[in-house]
Amino acid sequence: MIISGKNSIYEALAGKITINKVMILSTQHDDFSKKIIDMCKSRHVRFDFVKKETLDKIATHHQGYVADVTEFEYSSLDDILEGKQNHFILILDNIQDPHNFGSIIRVCDCVGVDGIIIPSRHSVLVNETVYKTSGGAISHVKIAKVGNINEVIKALKEQNVWVYCAEAGGKSLYSNDYKGSVALVMGSEGEGVSRLTRELCDEVISLPMFGKVNSLNVSTATSAILYEMVRQREKL
Repeated sequence: MIISGKNSIYEALAGKITINKVMILSTQHDDFSKKIIDMCKSRHVRFDFVKKETLDKIATHHQGYVADVTEFEYSSLDDILEGKQNHFILILDNIQDPHNFGSIIRVCDCVGVDGIIIPSRHSVLVNETVYKTSGGAISHVKIAKVGNINEVIKALKEQNVWVYCAEAGGKSLYSNDYKGSVALVMGSEGEGVSRLTRELCDEVISLPMFGKVNSLNVSTATSAILYEMVRQREKL
């Protein structure tokens, strides 16, 4: 897999992703390029100086940095739950847009979510666009790919995790207490949360809407809800 851009390369080197090779624009001689070179040396990662034409053929908007990395290594549900007492989990129900997925990963890193759970089918998986849109946050967020998110929800509820579903027509986001073990389910861009999944959740919550437009982009809505949850949880 190819990733590109300053932040993506830096976070990949700082994280646990296996990197096969880093390519650096031959005219780059600033402090950042020196830092990247030092990081490559410390991790014993091969790096080459190449012409702009070479990078342009591999990636767009590369900012002078491209890396060849191994495929993303998904976590398991146990990896996400391990060592945690008050779980804070995000479940994505068939998100299709890699830009939304990448933005959501970035938010999850910022708010300290334990991990993200996605279905293995009918959902965007980690790809080059997701890497880049996450701004490098993907190196720090656990993502589990599962066969059936409904079964995961059942398993979480058995462990006393309260599962919220974000959909229109639910209880106001601001009328709940999110200080215990919680999981939030966000639905796809077009269909929202599927009916069976919604019925499995403990409670449906909604963001208040006061304008003429009655919906938000899924990454924006996810950000707003997670930040309200973490605002309360920070008082633990």
